[in-house]
Amino acid sequence: MTERAPAQGQARHGKGGAPDMTNHEPVLCLASGSPRRRELLGQIGLDHIVLVAQIDESVRPGEAPAAYVERLAREKALDVWQRVRPLPVLAADTAVVLDGIIYGKPRDRDEALEMLGRLSGRTHEVLTAVALATADGVRTRLSASTVTFREIAPEERAAYWETGEPADKAGGYAVQGRAAVFIERLTGSYSGVMGLPLFETAELLREAGLPYGLQHEGMHTHGGAE
Repeated sequence: MTERAPAQGQARHGKGGAPDMTNHEPVLCLASGSPRRRELLGQIGLDHIVLVAQIDESVRPGEAPAAYVERLAREKALDVWQRVRPLPVLAADTAVVLDGIIYGKPRDRDEALEMLGRLSGRTHEVLTAVALATADGVRTRLSASTVTFREIAPEERAAYWETGEPADKAGGYAVQGRAAVFIERLTGSYSGVMGLPLFETAELLREAGLPYGLQHEGMHTHGGAE
């Protein structure tokens, strides 16, 4: 089989999200430069390349949070699909929602501290939509989780900003990072809160007939531990 070489601006990634130096043919293209999404995709053993989508992520007037993340995931997938087809493209979008307000990535320190202040001591929703574009069209799935924060003191918010974590995260925090100490309870999908819900992702892959790690291993492994 002829190997597909990554185009300019693309990188190939394998298990664990690390750059893949093998000759495996990539199963799909991930339309995201997020290290967290690359890591999660690598967690299920999916060889992939990366090409970042270029779209307008503004919220439309009156747009509901779920409709917003689903639209962006779909638009990201289609944007990259036009450049790498027929290779399937996986895209995702995440938003933190509190009182019906969408909290994306903070623009600066002041907005990040304001976001964390609003989330402090409250339960918010995390919505992540995932989309898969193939020659058969675009399919989407939505993951909805709830996260409860303990009270976060102003000095803690300021110290957290200085770690650099909040700058590129929806809602201004990373569940897998130092913000874990703020989280009293999480209901739903941990990987979804991170930015790529693996259950929904695997369902899309299965429906499209795209193999991922466990399916490969299941073909050769029988029974339990030896």
